[in-house]
Amino acid sequence: MRAAKATDMSEIRDDDDLDEEPGEEVESAPPLRVGEERDLGSSGIKKKLLRRGRGWETPELGDEATVHYVGSLLDGTTFESTRDRDEPLTIKLGQGQVTSGVDDGIITMIKGEIALFTLPAEKGYGVDGRGGVVPPNSVVRFEVELVSWISVVDVSKDGGIIKKVMEKGHGNGGGFLDEVLVKYRVELVDGTTVAESPKEGIEFYVKDGHLCPAFPKAIVTLERGEKARLIVQPQYAFGEQGRGASEGFPSIPGNSVLYIDVELVSFKHVIDVTGDAKVFKKILKEGEDAHGAANEGATVTISYTARLEDGTVFEKKGIDGETPLKFVTDEEHVITGLDIAAATMKKGEHAILTIHPDYGFGNIEVRRDLAVVPPSSTLTYEVEMLDCIKAADCVSEEVSFGDDELKLAKPLRVSCWLNGAACSLKLNDYQGAIELCSKVLDVEFQNVKALYRRAQAYMGTADLVLADLDIKKALEADPDNREVKLIQRNLKQLQVESNKRDAKLYANMFARTIKITPNATKKLKVGKTENDRKDEDVVAMDVENVAHTSDPDS
Repeated sequence: MRAAKATDMSEIRDDDDLDEEPGEEVESAPPLRVGEERDLGSSGIKKKLLRRGRGWETPELGDEATVHYVGSLLDGTTFESTRDRDEPLTIKLGQGQVTSGVDDGIITMIKGEIALFTLPAEKGYGVDGRGGVVPPNSVVRFEVELVSWISVVDVSKDGGIIKKVMEKGHGNGGGFLDEVLVKYRVELVDGTTVAESPKEGIEFYVKDGHLCPAFPKAIVTLERGEKARLIVQPQYAFGEQGRGASEGFPSIPGNSVLYIDVELVSFKHVIDVTGDAKVFKKILKEGEDAHGAANEGATVTISYTARLEDGTVFEKKGIDGETPLKFVTDEEHVITGLDIAAATMKKGEHAILTIHPDYGFGNIEVRRDLAVVPPSSTLTYEVEMLDCIKAADCVSEEVSFGDDELKLAKPLRVSCWLNGAACSLKLNDYQGAIELCSKVLDVEFQNVKALYRRAQAYMGTADLVLADLDIKKALEADPDNREVKLIQRNLKQLQVESNKRDAKLYANMFARTIKITPNATKKLKVGKTENDRKDEDVVAMDVENVAHTSDPDS
């Protein structure tokens, strides 16, 4: 599969001695050298690399690419050039704004790359040619420089919310439960600003919504630090009614399309710890990954401030001179919500827990150190994990668990299996990776990581059909996962090479069948003895098997 390089390509892109071109590397073919030409699959398009680019990512159909290009006939006659205008052209890939062949070529390029594409007539201007400057049925050439591109995502899948990535973020993005800090500005088609966040941004929970229906849908697609422009159709904005003047900004007329510039500054992960929306953990500071989260039976030391919904502090531990609380999880030393949440925390982690009465003190009144907790109170704990000594992990399949224990053991097993599969892939132990991922999928049939890693393993064992099935399942679960899309593209390259090998193999087998058939027919005619008849049966079966094997539909 395609591999990202740590090398800074901007420093070496003109060094012709390098053998590798990022963005072109696939397992089934060596990368292009500068000056080398290659067919792009079975499209009839030829690509010759003139200058390497930098990075490793390539655009996709639907993205907006900014390019310089020079179109010419085979005799060298130039019929179109952005160089003459000294201004690059921005096109939407997949719409054939130059030609469909140019689009097909651009999606193989990386930023800064220059390549020469030779296009057959059907990928150029076809039987009609072009306005007297390109004769009918002409093979044409395009020298293309990929200046830059913008990823374009149809967030709503119906064209109602289009996201253009102006500046890429880093790491993961927020989720539906998370608290996000964003900056934004909203404009109408004529450029009128109708809403804007404070300069420092605004915080809100994604699930609670903000601004308009499109906003939370788009926010969950952003990575930390990502800047994007949203084009929002009226049905995802303010509809036919529009919106009146608000907070010093003018009104938004009905049926208005909105242009929203947005930046995801940061976010705080919120986790539904119990799975029933009764214990939430908002992570203020991530803990140490060296030893992972605490588990059931772990000895933990925590500090916390406990409050009622109105802000009344009813208990403190490890704060203002108080002694921290040390306890063993899953032994009912503290309320259930705090116990379960503590078992998910890492050393150094700082979090705010919101605990429903069912996991708190229930419907009874309880007197604590600093205040009385009324019946049916929702509680808030601001907790820091000071130390954690984990109990021995027990994820063996032979161990029997009760229902509650099984619920807690499941994520431990899944995590171990996924980590083991990653190690197996690095060691080229593809069968081991397949077995571990299959165990995960037995309990979480749509686990994208397991499907992705098992597809990689199947590609390693040349089981391309099974790899294709896993990739399709992963994309059904997470349609925008770029890593899965990358190996899907690599798989297609492997399939092309495999089909070529199969075609050659079948051709040889058909040839052998032709040679065998006359002899087999002769033996069938001669048959005098019982042994001869046995030989005839064997030969006939061999012929039938060869013919059957040669059938591509078998």
